[in-house]
Amino acid sequence: MPTLTLAPFDLQVDLGERAYPITIGQSLLDDAGLVARHIPGRRVAIVTNTTVAPLYLERLTSSLKATGKQVTPVILPDGEEEKNWENLMRIFDVLLAEKCDRKTTLVALGGGVIGDMTGFAAATYMRGVPFVQVPTTLLAQVDSSVGGKTGINHPLGKNMIGAFYQPQAVIADTLTLDTLPPQELSAGLAEVIKHGAIIDAEFFNWIETNIDKLMARDAGALAHAIKRSCEIKADVVRQDEREGGLRAILNFGHTFGHAIEAGLGFGTWLHGEAVGCGIVMAAELSRRLGYIDASAKARITALVQAAGLPTVAPDLGAERWIELMQVDKKNEGGQIKFILLKPLGTAVITTVPQPVLIDTIQSCVG
Repeated sequence: MPTLTLAPFDLQVDLGERAYPITIGQSLLDDAGLVARHIPGRRVAIVTNTTVAPLYLERLTSSLKATGKQVTPVILPDGEEEKNWENLMRIFDVLLAEKCDRKTTLVALGGGVIGDMTGFAAATYMRGVPFVQVPTTLLAQVDSSVGGKTGINHPLGKNMIGAFYQPQAVIADTLTLDTLPPQELSAGLAEVIKHGAIIDAEFFNWIETNIDKLMARDAGALAHAIKRSCEIKADVVRQDEREGGLRAILNFGHTFGHAIEAGLGFGTWLHGEAVGCGIVMAAELSRRLGYIDASAKARITALVQAAGLPTVAPDLGAERWIELMQVDKKNEGGQIKFILLKPLGTAVITTVPQPVLIDTIQSCVG
């Protein structure tokens, strides 16, 4: 059966003079002109990792060289546990050794870890150089490549060191998903489910109906999931670029999820796996507070499970859970803030009574 060929489509992240396009389509890595038009100077540094480099680095390098660009590769080790200061320094080491100037454009070729670190490097190298996101995982294409959040992890908390820094463009080649391991595909679906749950009940219904197609990598279903997710995120970012209020709703499931990642050690669970489980926990907390009913909670749990994601949380101990969730950028005055559903398809940002929180955690751990 031939592969379905879908026409590329463009969205705009409307941020005034920092606005930029998102292009979603097939074989975009081979389109020399598309990538190059977002690179103002001649010099390019492509930041990627040991997993993605053998698959796509040569193709992107050839595309850029065909337009006269001078390309410098930076290949980092793969994994969430590698999203740290040492690897950020590796990027700077190469840029400085190769005498890359402030007209050099950084290109992030990879998943969320590469995108976040490359963006942070771009924000800080010579006080700011341009960068382009070329996401190769579903999670990066539907979420982390859009919106300008960049950073690295600290042993005490995820993404605690970073900057808001928007790319010149996001270029999502959906054919890169063909080489994605099943576990990584599921991880990306956690963010797709999140978008439906917090802002678009109709999209949530569509995901429920089409989850089998998404798991089977149906090209049309994946394209729609990526497009709608990017539309939702772009609209939220347009209204609240630096997370002063509304944008925090995009962290639904993440307060619990980040605690899982830090508590188990970064890289033990994929980010999307932790978020998927965090979504179930946030739904249970929403139910206990009377914001959603039991049937909505059951739908969310069933969908997360159908996406191949964990629904039972690790037992870190109640005190450790609280301690980990207290290290969160949304928190103010020592109060843990949660993104909850009220009802499904609408999000609220709130604090919760600690006894209810502890009961929720204890009901969700295995």
